[in-house]
Amino acid sequence: MTDPESPGGHPEGTAKPKEPEEEKVDEIPYLIDLLMHPELNIRWRAAEALGEARDARAVEPLIAALKDPFQDVSWIAAEALGKIRDPKAVEPLTAALKEGEKWLRQGAAWALGKIGDPRAIGPLIAALKDLKADVRKNAAWALGQFTGDQVLAALSEAAGDPDPKVQRAAQQALEAVKKRSAEKA
Repeated sequence: MTDPESPGGHPEGTAKPKEPEEEKVDEIPYLIDLLMHPELNIRWRAAEALGEARDARAVEPLIAALKDPFQDVSWIAAEALGKIRDPKAVEPLTAALKEGEKWLRQGAAWALGKIGDPRAIGPLIAALKDLKADVRKNAAWALGQFTGDQVLAALSEAAGDPDPKVQRAAQQALEAVKKRSAEKA
C-alpha cells in the first residue's frame, strides 16, 4: 500500500522539491547602454526605466542624455534625475532650465524640486519668468519644496501670473512653504 498524498500533492514524509532560484540580473548597465541606442523610443524608455530604478550609477549617463537631440529623451532624462535625487544633477539641471527647449526646462524644474538642493532656488525663481506657462508652473511647484523669505516673495509674485495654472501652482506652493515653515518653528 502506498502512502496517501498530502494536501500539497506530495506523498507524506517527502518535501516539495525546491524551485531553482532565479538569478537576479543587474539591468542598470544594460539600460545605460540603451540610452545611446539609435531608436528614439528605446532611448526614452531606457531613461524612464533608469528613473524608476533610482540607481545612482545612472546619474552621469542621464546627465549626458539631457543633451539628447530629441526632447522626448532629454525631458524624461531630467525627470529620471529628479527621481534619483542625486545632488550631482543640480548644476546640469539648472543649465537645462536656462538653455533647454520647453519640455526639458519643464522636466528640469520638476527634477530640481524633487532633489530639493538649495542651489536650485535662484534658477527656479528665474524660471518663474519663463515664456512658457508650463515651465513657470513647474518652477512654482518646485519652489514649494523649499522654505525661506526669497521663496515666499517669488511665489507671492507668481500667484499673480496671467496663466491660471501657474497661479494655482504658485498658490499651492505658497501654502506648502508656509506649512513647512510653521512646522519648523
